[in-house]
Amino acid sequence: MERNVTYIALLAALTAVLGLIPSIQLIPGVPISLQLMGVMLCGIILGSKRGALAVILFLVLAAIGLPILTGARGGLAPFAGATAGFLYGYVLAAFVTGFIFERWTSNLLTGAIVASLVGGVLVLYPIGIVWLASYLDKSVIDMSKSMLVFIPVDIVKAVIVGLITAQIANARPGALLSRS
Repeated sequence: MERNVTYIALLAALTAVLGLIPSIQLIPGVPISLQLMGVMLCGIILGSKRGALAVILFLVLAAIGLPILTGARGGLAPFAGATAGFLYGYVLAAFVTGFIFERWTSNLLTGAIVASLVGGVLVLYPIGIVWLASYLDKSVIDMSKSMLVFIPVDIVKAVIVGLITAQIANARPGALLSRS
């Protein structure tokens, strides 16, 4: 139990730290940041349930005002702004990433990449896009087209998560709670 709580807090903190690294904005209000890597790692390292809990902890800390979201934002405003759909989608993204990785039986590197892409792109994007389209009063199709520029960056993030996972599996296999 203590180990789970420690890992959940640690991955929530890692996700927060990744949001403090400066971001790039291609679409006004939608930054390219490393925070999604933290969400992917929550699912990969902790598994579906604990990964989702780590993301919930991260989001609660942001909502109470800690400036841990990309761009050093915090409080309730980001949960009603342009990227709110992505923030809400982070929980499901971590869960699905962990769910897939928990069941992956072959190569861990490939499994981590596939799970991260499914959770971090195929699950997260529709939630974020629908919210963003509504927020900006644009069509979902137009917003989907404009979000295509983010996919190559998120593929790179998923590959990095896969490489980190492979290193953790080699150095400390017991640290991958998703595999136990």
